[in-house]
Amino acid sequence: MIHYELMLLLRVMPKTELKTVLKRTANMIFEKGGIIRKLENLGTRDMPYKTSVHGVVYNKASYFLYEFNVPPTSIDQLLDEYGRDIDIIRRRIYKKIEPEQFECTLDDELKPPPYRKDVLALVEQSKKGDKPKFKYNTGLDYYPFQK
Repeated sequence: MIHYELMLLLRVMPKTELKTVLKRTANMIFEKGGIIRKLENLGTRDMPYKTSVHGVVYNKASYFLYEFNVPPTSIDQLLDEYGRDIDIIRRRIYKKIEPEQFECTLDDELKPPPYRKDVLALVEQSKKGDKPKFKYNTGLDYYPFQK
């Protein structure tokens, strides 16, 4: 299954109500055959702009991040169910992209530019781009009719 991230903005409420909302959202994922990998509380803070949902205007929200695995066919159903929940202000599901692994050594970075591997590769690439000189049977090394 694919890794997903669910970003939830919940209305500001007491901890007991917040706990029930988080359980309800987690149970929706479980019902669709998903597995929750991580739940992260990002705190309560002001929203960047006012948002109107279900007839109420919000300017503060509690931010939560779920990391989970679920079949791709159930993503639309989850978004639809979360859209009908009156405690959820905003919801977004993103496909989690794993950061690519790269090798970086300090020894190579401290070398002068002409000795670095990446600079040598650029020099080789520029040499391949040299165009052959113009050759006609006239004995001239240029095209005489060009300005």
